[in-house]
Amino acid sequence: MNFKKSEILEISRRFFSEIVLPILEKDFPEIVRNSACGFFGYGSECLGMDDHYSQDHHFGLRINMLVPNHMMDQTAQLVKILPDKLPSSYQEISLRVGHVEGIGVTPESLEGFLSRTIGITFEPKTFEDWLKIPEEDIIHVINGQVWHDPTQRFSRIRSVLQGYYPDPVWKRRIAHWCRYFSGMGLYALKRAVLRRNWIYATTTFGRTLKWSMELAFLLNRTYFPYDKWLYPFFEELPFLAAEMKPLLDEAVLAQSDWERRIQIFEQISDLLDQQMVDLQIVPPHPRFAGSPTSGYRLLEHNYAAIMQTLPADIVSLVPLWDQVYLESFHSGYVAQLPIEDWDRVLNLTID
Repeated sequence: MNFKKSEILEISRRFFSEIVLPILEKDFPEIVRNSACGFFGYGSECLGMDDHYSQDHHFGLRINMLVPNHMMDQTAQLVKILPDKLPSSYQEISLRVGHVEGIGVTPESLEGFLSRTIGITFEPKTFEDWLKIPEEDIIHVINGQVWHDPTQRFSRIRSVLQGYYPDPVWKRRIAHWCRYFSGMGLYALKRAVLRRNWIYATTTFGRTLKWSMELAFLLNRTYFPYDKWLYPFFEELPFLAAEMKPLLDEAVLAQSDWERRIQIFEQISDLLDQQMVDLQIVPPHPRFAGSPTSGYRLLEHNYAAIMQTLPADIVSLVPLWDQVYLESFHSGYVAQLPIEDWDRVLNLTID
């Protein structure tokens, strides 16, 4: 994924090199020698997608600082002293107050950041390690920039993740997304429409849109982002986006009825299938016809075709597909935060 340029990132980089790093090297040399510093993690600005809507909470100059867990006790003094040594703003931009301690500079445990984001504290080594990482959270580790990392520990993990999935893991994820898109998507939508269950049809329609774009990312060997930014980055994919985008844009129009939406997903099935054939993920096959009651379940054919080629030890491993580690962290964060502070994050005011 090519992340966009972010003005706040570039200004934060200058703030770090000109103001922060000299202070850290003078007053906290042991910590800074063992820490990774940069601009990465959570927030639209890490993807270069920040705009004026992004700036109503947790926005400002930021320096993410990942400290080995065994040194975290030493950061208490840094958090206490450093803010008094920093300006309240730099180039007319305020310092960011984040989810963890610190203003502008937010030291946190390297192991804590990794475990709450990708569920492991090391570079993935086995197929199972890879399959237990939520794909949409990988971008929180590889986005942005790292400016300072003397030990290279965090940078090595970033590098492994940036190298993308091992081939069997890639195919295992494609296989299950074929099942999601076709079985839980197109087939389920067809049945919902036949039964005139419009609530189910609507929720299924949204999921199927999402799965179709995520499959396109997989077939481009590109990690997909979390839902909010899925479509903007989908539009930039070198393969499939040009053909799929007009269909997706039409599908969401109010004047597109349910039958047309089903037809669109059938067309998208053919596009995704052809790309899988071209990439030799599945072998060429005859043209199939769908069923009046079950619809066009082509990609479930591909699901089985791929599964039957995979190593036995990953066949039963279902790829993790939700932000479970991040949600676990977020639950703990909200549970200990004063409710008034949480309301301020939410921009809730007394009416």
